[in-house]
Amino acid sequence: MEKEQLEQRKKMIYDVICNDCYVPMKVKEMASLLSVPKQQRNELEEVLNALVLDGKIEVSKRGKYFKADEKYLTGTFTAHSKGYGFVTLEGDEEDIYIPSGQVNGAFHRDIVQVAIEQSPEGKRREGKVVKILSHGLAQVVGTYESSSNFGFVIPDDPKIGRDIFVPKERSKGAVDGHKVVVELTDYGKKSKSPEGKIVEIIGHMHDPGTDIISLIKAYEIPVDFPERVLNQAVRVAKDVSGADRAGRADLRDWQMVTIDGEDAKDLDDAVSLTQEDGIYCLGVHIADVTNYVQERSALDVEALKRGTSVYLVDRVIPMLPHTLSNGICSLNEGEDRLALSCIMKIDEKGRVIDHRIAESVIRVDRRMSYTNVKKILEDRDPETIEAYREFVPMFERMKELAAILRRKRMRRGSIDFDFPETKILLDSAGRPVEIKPYERNVATKIIEDFMLIANETVAEDFFWQQTPFVYRTHETPDNEKIRKLAMFINNFGYAIHIGSDEVHPKELQKLLQKIEGAPEETLISRLTLRSMRQARYSVQGSGHFGLATSYYCHFTSPIRRYPDLQIHRIIKECLRGRMDEKRLSHYEAILPEVAQHSSETERRADELERETEKLKKAEYMSRHIGEEFAGVISGVTAWGMYVELPNTVEGLVHVTSLLDDYYEYMENSYELVGQATNRHFKLGQRVKVVVAGVDLLQRTIDFELADGEWSV
Repeated sequence: MEKEQLEQRKKMIYDVICNDCYVPMKVKEMASLLSVPKQQRNELEEVLNALVLDGKIEVSKRGKYFKADEKYLTGTFTAHSKGYGFVTLEGDEEDIYIPSGQVNGAFHRDIVQVAIEQSPEGKRREGKVVKILSHGLAQVVGTYESSSNFGFVIPDDPKIGRDIFVPKERSKGAVDGHKVVVELTDYGKKSKSPEGKIVEIIGHMHDPGTDIISLIKAYEIPVDFPERVLNQAVRVAKDVSGADRAGRADLRDWQMVTIDGEDAKDLDDAVSLTQEDGIYCLGVHIADVTNYVQERSALDVEALKRGTSVYLVDRVIPMLPHTLSNGICSLNEGEDRLALSCIMKIDEKGRVIDHRIAESVIRVDRRMSYTNVKKILEDRDPETIEAYREFVPMFERMKELAAILRRKRMRRGSIDFDFPETKILLDSAGRPVEIKPYERNVATKIIEDFMLIANETVAEDFFWQQTPFVYRTHETPDNEKIRKLAMFINNFGYAIHIGSDEVHPKELQKLLQKIEGAPEETLISRLTLRSMRQARYSVQGSGHFGLATSYYCHFTSPIRRYPDLQIHRIIKECLRGRMDEKRLSHYEAILPEVAQHSSETERRADELERETEKLKKAEYMSRHIGEEFAGVISGVTAWGMYVELPNTVEGLVHVTSLLDDYYEYMENSYELVGQATNRHFKLGQRVKVVVAGVDLLQRTIDFELADGEWSV
């Protein structure tokens, strides 16, 4: 059943159920009341069950449907290893705390009904699970351990606090130490363990690569492409022909380059730049992936399902097969490629005074790396300058224009967090041999600035066309979080102005500029970041707070992000004059789900990327037990303080390891204070630590303060 049709039927049936004269009915009785033919009862049951999942109606043990009690809320249960959990409600930022005694058998990721037990002023709401509507987890990844006539799986995810019992005949021959995927057949009760059967043996826990594959399986990220998708990719990946070039702007004689990391293979953006009479002509040329990925094709369905490419420490899981992403859709040097070009005329103040978006055919002159562009523009390396002599003037112009665009963004209040990313180098067996920060340089900033202005320009164009579109939005921070931030920074002599119950991004930008180089810079930067909301995809062009712009979208990476691919399709239909009423209605119907699903797959990919980094960092530090490092306190909690090393590795100094005093957590100032010594540990403070231990399963690192740190 189509989503639009399902929603219409849900509304109609819910209206019937809410009628005062309505009494609980089974599907058969409901079908009779609504005159639904016998052959359509399955569809009716599908609608009723969808309403149950929405929490709008309930179903009794005898299969009778009735209106849900309005005092109950419906949400997703997130378990904690210690037995308690939280319920997240859709569209509600504040979750509900569920004490361990009120979980009532709910399993991690279950859809549940919850009753609010208490809602103390200024504190988190508390509730109890009253009903499990559906199970969110069908399979669990973990480590198998065998016994004489049965076995059990210890889940990798610590949120699943119970081992899963596996009868011997359902173990698929697994042995101790195997990483496995277990399918849940019984979710258990308070006094009974969950039960399951092994459906896949990933490999032994000590085999190279098994650790990462286990995480990928746990996050349900699809790795292998179905055969029909691979076959279709081969069929469509033909060289650019004369017919392909017909009707397109021919830009093959424009001087243009790609600028990417040395190991990048999917090159989806090229840039060109000329200048005449003080006006810059910037071209951002993006691979025309939609020419090869037609709507509703097997390739498109699979790309939407994946939502995004996933970049892990040892591999890339692409959104599209390599035949496309590394082949015909990659803007390879010296080869004709189809593109969608955003060509902007920009004045010396950074204003886009004119632009056009066109289907084009391009030919990249040089494939440049960030390193080589940096050598030309910053290091002034003679050998590299000579090697790329004919392109050096364009690179100089790019540096100049990027600086203009950046200054303009900064003036309007764009917030730029410059936390270093992590670069983890692995050996052939997948073991981490080096971890270091990956710093931005002049070349990465050029591409960042050019992609930002292209994304803004495209978003503004289609916002005013009032065409259905997918925007990248970032909402204004929660007032309460900003007020707490304002109270905290006041301790350091800083202030932010909150006008009309709302903060302007320029206030946060000015704060970050003021603290630059100060001892408390790390502390306040992190707290400022935590006070902001998460960016997401939306059909509403409500603007981007962090970038301080009213218009923003993701246009520049259709090889690796589905929203970009989706809006390319819309742009091309508009350029070709095909956006009639039928197509407008089509996009209005499908885009909300595309935006929501893309946001969810992006968050899933981000979480997996973080977890694989944590895993490799823990593995790396396991070979440095007992060694001393200097670091900075990056987080303070009631259970201890987190210390970050210069290589971006973070570990916990547990409060129980602070033996010289009893330390109390001061929530308002984010510090631990010794009751007798009055010693303070606070965010941003430099300390020396010793690696005390590593838990590879939990992906955690334990530090202790070095001996020299105990002088007050």
